[in-house]
Amino acid sequence: MMNGSGSITTILVLVDGHDIRTLKLSWLRAQIGLIGQEPALMLDLTIGENISYGCQKQRIAIARALFRNRKVLLLDEATSALDVHNEKLVEESLNAVRQDNPSQTVIIVAHRLYIIQSCDLICVLGPHGRLLESGTHAELMAHGTAYRRFVLDHM
Repeated sequence: MMNGSGSITTILVLVDGHDIRTLKLSWLRAQIGLIGQEPALMLDLTIGENISYGCQKQRIAIARALFRNRKVLLLDEATSALDVHNEKLVEESLNAVRQDNPSQTVIIVAHRLYIIQSCDLICVLGPHGRLLESGTHAELMAHGTAYRRFVLDHM
């Protein structure tokens, strides 16, 4: 990966202590559960029905991923289609999963504060994916600048 100064930064990604470059791709894919912002359309429904069932589709996609119990769970704006009530239910489910299975890694990409405030580690990314700061919600509120500004702007 190239950083802003033109030098190359090497990143090592490990799964259970193994470099992912040495793992079979099919095995690696089986270890990851991905929930995107927009789950696949249900083919037997009209476009209008798919739109009206957006919240339900999202909840089903999240429930499926939690049920499959993958080693890594990646939520990419997965709660963006949910109302506040359902987002709270998802957050409670994720907290329960974290307590029941502490070896599972859950990565949440989100712009909504509610879903990330209870995370063990929050990474704030800036332009070009540069890491600006990281820590817990409390640490970043006390010492962070970008995260604290984001929180205060969204209160």
